[in-house]
Amino acid sequence: MDKLRELISTLKSNRELRRRLIITLVIFAIFRFVTHIPVPGVDLEAIKNVFASNQLLSLLDVFSGGTLANFSILALGLNPYINASIIMQLMTMVSPKLEEMSKEGETGQNIINQYTRMLAVPLAIMQSAAMFMLLKNSNLVTTVNPLSIVTLLATMAAGSIFLMWLGENLTEYGIGNGISLLIFAGIVGRLPVTFLQSSSIASTINPASIVAYIILGLAVIYAIVAIDEAKRQIPVSYSRRIRGGKDVGGGSTYLPIKLNNAGVIPIIFAIALVLAPSMLANVLKGVSNPTIASIFTRFSAWFTPTSVAYNVFYFAMVVSFTYFYTAVVFDTDKISDQLKKNGGYVPGIRPGKETSKYLSYIVKRTTLAGALFLGLIAILPSIVSGMTGNNSLTIGGTSILIVVSVVLETYRKTQSYQVARSYDSFIR
Repeated sequence: MDKLRELISTLKSNRELRRRLIITLVIFAIFRFVTHIPVPGVDLEAIKNVFASNQLLSLLDVFSGGTLANFSILALGLNPYINASIIMQLMTMVSPKLEEMSKEGETGQNIINQYTRMLAVPLAIMQSAAMFMLLKNSNLVTTVNPLSIVTLLATMAAGSIFLMWLGENLTEYGIGNGISLLIFAGIVGRLPVTFLQSSSIASTINPASIVAYIILGLAVIYAIVAIDEAKRQIPVSYSRRIRGGKDVGGGSTYLPIKLNNAGVIPIIFAIALVLAPSMLANVLKGVSNPTIASIFTRFSAWFTPTSVAYNVFYFAMVVSFTYFYTAVVFDTDKISDQLKKNGGYVPGIRPGKETSKYLSYIVKRTTLAGALFLGLIAILPSIVSGMTGNNSLTIGGTSILIVVSVVLETYRKTQSYQVARSYDSFIR
């Protein structure tokens, strides 16, 4: 309650924060409105029935904010943009030209962002085609003439690009990361439907199990908050210097290294990739060649959200992307150079390359704990459903992780805007 009162007080006194909050809410409203505009030429009732009975598609629907079950023009969600971001970040690591561009500050990053947007367009068209094939194989497309097919593909691709545009505007003019916030809005927007489904399921479960699920949910939320707030404090000292005949510098502080520097992004990236094999198998199992169809039919049945292979792959993707994204956002070489330029050093460690090696060692150890935790949370619902035989929690852990992480990150953003305003008023 104290933090809520503090947030309300901050909103009253900070015009910039109020403006960003209003823009965020407006973009949320636009997003939720557009999710109810359906793509022409599909059987909506049949699609809803298919999504309700398929765990894989239900998982995908949650991350699209319900746009798939409604089969709105935003049905592809942010998947093309996320995949384009992954490809560009990997290319930045292997291409010297892109790597050099990424070091040019805001100008270079803007160019890379433009390449990402351009790459997202063909990916959106390809994923639209894959979605059409999946619908066609399931007999969910009502018309198959060329004009209808072109209209469906163009509509879905344009909806995904529009959602990408909303996310980027939300990042620039709103509060927090646009991708995370839109996925958060989608999950929260699906809460009424999820609550109604849970209510119908709860009547078939004994009260002791319901209490156990509630306790488990609260424990997961507590663990997410604890890991998100956990930090390793690295002591940093600053040497004294003579400037203008005066003693400046000196003193000591701490460099905080979080257990989870990557936030919720690894989960989002992993979901975008882990669903690709299953989606591809569902498309190819309907081809006319009986051999290929048989292979992918078996693969589709084997690689399901409740299978061991799926969960091992999901866990590995989350851990890998946690390390990958941490390396992107926490550049130890850059941090050690900044410390050296400012006269800072870690006691007992030589400035420069040795400091970078030391920080890399610490980050690898702390990231291991954060990565294993994220991976465990991602597959925890499958573990629980396997132990209890209840599949109603298949999507719970990841959704809770995203919601709690985004709320914490947004709260920290509001605090940073308040600190910036206080600093501005001080220097005036």
